Amino acid sequence: MSGDRKANGTTARTLAEDVLKRIGDPSLFVQDAYIDGEWVEAEDGRRRTVIDAATDRPLGSIPNMGAGETMRAIAAATRALPKWRATTAWARADILNRWGDLMGRHKDDLAAIMVLEQGKPLDEAKGEIDYARSFLHWFAEEGKRQYGEMIPTHLQGSRMQVTREPIGVSAAITPWNFPSAMITRKAAAALAAGCPMIVRPADETPFSATVLAKLAEEAGVPPGVFQIVTGDPEPIGAALMDAKAVRAISFTGSTRVGKMLSEQAARTVKKVSMELGGHAPFVVFDDADLDRAVDGAVKAKMATTGQDCLAVNRILVQRGLYEEFCTRFGEAISAMKVGSGFEEGVELGPLMNAAAVEKCVAHVQDAKAKGGRILTGGGRHEAGALFFQPTLIADLTKNMAIWKEETFGPVAAVMAFDEENEAIDLANDSDYGLAAYLYTEGLNRAHRVSEALEYGMVAVNTPKMTGPPVPFGGVKESGLGREGSRHGLDEYSEIKYVCFGGVAE
Repeated sequence: MSGDRKANGTTARTLAEDVLKRIGDPSLFVQDAYIDGEWVEAEDGRRRTVIDAATDRPLGSIPNMGAGETMRAIAAATRALPKWRATTAWARADILNRWGDLMGRHKDDLAAIMVLEQGKPLDEAKGEIDYARSFLHWFAEEGKRQYGEMIPTHLQGSRMQVTREPIGVSAAITPWNFPSAMITRKAAAALAAGCPMIVRPADETPFSATVLAKLAEEAGVPPGVFQIVTGDPEPIGAALMDAKAVRAISFTGSTRVGKMLSEQAARTVKKVSMELGGHAPFVVFDDADLDRAVDGAVKAKMATTGQDCLAVNRILVQRGLYEEFCTRFGEAISAMKVGSGFEEGVELGPLMNAAAVEKCVAHVQDAKAKGGRILTGGGRHEAGALFFQPTLIADLTKNMAIWKEETFGPVAAVMAFDEENEAIDLANDSDYGLAAYLYTEGLNRAHRVSEALEYGMVAVNTPKMTGPPVPFGGVKESGLGREGSRHGLDEYSEIKYVCFGGVAE
């Protein structure tokens, strides 16, 4: 199964030697699902093998669950809801803070687990653990500030009160590219708002999820309040979407799946929050600081080996800087070290599966056939079956596949433009609207262009824009709702209005 990353069916419980070698506390490598405060197997005993991202060897296995186990989790969450919602925001905050502290205490082991199953370089993995735990601490405090309001009455003798109440049982379907942070960004908000959450993690990265459940249990999260259901996505997803008890669903993944889940959610009128596909433009004007722009483009494109919804896919450079930018960018990425995330100095790890590699190959071949110049890279990497060379394609055109499709790999494409309005039109020429990047030294231009870009998030003269205080999310086909910030609690709460009559009698 070289380069495939999937192995389903009945399989024995295993533990790779690499796990014992890389993880100081092997008890954190949990190979069971977590339902109603218990570590459990699938009802029929089936398991699925999880593969090491860099070596393509088995790491261990996880229960291959379905609808039955999911319904058990929903029932447990439903039982847990009344007591958890009645728990004070301060008491919930204490638990979330303890959970975050435990993540910090075990940071090295959590990062090692992530490198083993996801493949990103170790320093990046450690950065994600810090990022993930920051949401636990952030929402621990924001939950205390979910204020209501009193409305000045227009009805004589009445008082009008507005409060926010937990929406109820919630569920999350999370991706493999940020296997810790995408769970805590959702779960911390839900739990802080008073809602239990059921998580279905990606097949490729379940151990980053189960270790979070282990630490949540240690932190004092009650049974049924945070649960992990692993296994077959279709019956698990169908059970979550069909259950009337599940009142909110949060999904991070492809736009195609997001549309399907939205249709299913409509049957029971669930609240839906979704972070879907991205196709980020990176716009560089002639007045930009070229060194800063090149450095920013490398970081915004190559983080997580390009497997990031915020990753740059189309670089638009004004003609005066175009050739110099291409030269410097190509030199920078060609010098990046590719290999296992545990190797010293590695900046780019493996892709997640063979299909991801094939998509990189297809985009490069298509661009080359349509006049693109391959300035560096362009093919598979000698490090292994799931590795691809950092690649730069110059002279991007709108008839190339990479113009419309998100590559999700270390392949960048650059196009020249002449006028500001042209750059705006090119950047907005997408069904997606998650994130955009803009480099200019002109303050007026920065305001003007950032306002004209049809994206939920815009970074000006920086590749970094995320964090707990930020309302993360997109427009158009990049999603619905926001995660993080004080607005993240909105996805897990409902507004209740109460009118008190006769108060002046």
